[in-house]
Amino acid sequence: MRIDAYNQVAQAYGASNYAKATGKTLNAEGQRDQISISQAGRDYQVAKNAVSEASDIREDKVSRLKERIESGTYSVDAGAFADKLLKKFNTLV
Repeated sequence: MRIDAYNQVAQAYGASNYAKATGKTLNAEGQRDQISISQAGRDYQVAKNAVSEASDIREDKVSRLKERIESGTYSVDAGAFADKLLKKFNTLV
């Protein structure tokens, strides 16, 4: 085991904990570091949050399909299903 590598990791970990605890980060010239996020980055974050809050299940479609299955009016076209399955398989190969 290389002890010097462990010491470097420990030093880096200690420095980051200091910055978190004190809220102070200084660069080589002793000035505070600053970060700015572009408008595209902000827009991306808003879109990401909106997508994460959206439901993965579309209840309107699921309820219509459930009704059709329960009433016996839902049917699958075997030929269309096979075509889609083959297309998907051919794109994977």
